Amino acid sequence: MSSGAQLLGLGARTRNMLRQFAQHISVSKKWCTWWEITKDGKPAPVDYKNDHDFWYDLPANFDILDACYRQWLWTRNDGYLDEAFLNFYRQTVTDYVREWDHDHDGLLDHLPGYGHMGIATYDEDLQDDVLVGADLIAAQYAAYRAYAAFERARNQQDFADQFTAKAEALRSLYNHKWWDASRNRFYAALGEDGKFHPDLKESTGRSDIELPLYYGLTDDGPKTKASLDELEKRLHLDEAAIHGIIGGVEGQTYLPDIVYKYGRSASGYAVLVALMDPALKRREYPEVSFTVIGNLGTGLMGVRPSSDSGMVETYPQLTGETRWAALHHVPVGDNVISVRHSRSGETSFSNESGPQIGWRASFPGKADALFIDSKLVAAENAVRLGGAVETWHAVQVKSGETRVASLRSGG
Repeated sequence: MSSGAQLLGLGARTRNMLRQFAQHISVSKKWCTWWEITKDGKPAPVDYKNDHDFWYDLPANFDILDACYRQWLWTRNDGYLDEAFLNFYRQTVTDYVREWDHDHDGLLDHLPGYGHMGIATYDEDLQDDVLVGADLIAAQYAAYRAYAAFERARNQQDFADQFTAKAEALRSLYNHKWWDASRNRFYAALGEDGKFHPDLKESTGRSDIELPLYYGLTDDGPKTKASLDELEKRLHLDEAAIHGIIGGVEGQTYLPDIVYKYGRSASGYAVLVALMDPALKRREYPEVSFTVIGNLGTGLMGVRPSSDSGMVETYPQLTGETRWAALHHVPVGDNVISVRHSRSGETSFSNESGPQIGWRASFPGKADALFIDSKLVAAENAVRLGGAVETWHAVQVKSGETRVASLRSGG
């Protein structure tokens, strides 16, 4: 949702909301924050009675930290590095983990009898079954990586190295211990009975497939491919089946982001269209509208800020159904940009305002050269998540300038 809001120019409002969550972390709530916040800046009473009786899913702190990092990349606003945010980041990756890691194995746990406090998965109907959900490990992994990146940006290299190592340890644990070779897929959860659960029949799929892919926890290669294949198998890629699986609409809004990120453009388009269908039940939920906008921008059009300040990537994933796609007036750091892709293999990039900005113009497929403003230039090749090969070239775009990249002269 935060990416969609950013594309709509709502970055300041997103930062305000994330700050509300950040500043209400507390020891009295076992280093949780509030689950839902009203417009008056108070905890929603439906999910909060007091600091000892409240509803909370354990992936949430980690999810917030990851969202803060992504929004910092989009905005480069140092408000995300002020005292309130830094305290939240630090307390999440230290105090929060220690409070909920009862067996000191590095993973947060939901013990029998906890009820709705500290649920170890986003599948809330499973609160009394799951000790550790795969989605919880995935969110924790993403939070460690985000925290390491923040500390690296603050020139705190020791902390950056420490939490990069912690993230890689979680990745290794998940990809080895949680992999069920007999079924060629990951386990969904570690149950409160101490055993791995291959399937959770009430689960919507977020535990065992969606969020580990979303957060990039799965190893590149056969394990990621198997997970993506299983996800597409559940979707069946026909309209009726997609509408069926999107019954739990909030969680299913992750689907386009996941499949686009791994280069499965046809699946991304199919689910995106299903989410926009006026007949979709609960289509009015904000999860749907904001993630659709986000996935149009970051998925279909592949517009993403780089971890390198002053650089933006584009990577079109237009399928046969889409002749062209465009975004205008997108705020990125101190700039406002516009991007237009055509199915013929041409992308135009406009720096509407702000300082000179770097543009990493990328296209699916392998080529030795690209045309930049109709001039042939040498191109680089790389392998993206999911194994797809890309061709790219980086150019600088001055304020007020439009530049055009294409796979062939004249588009």
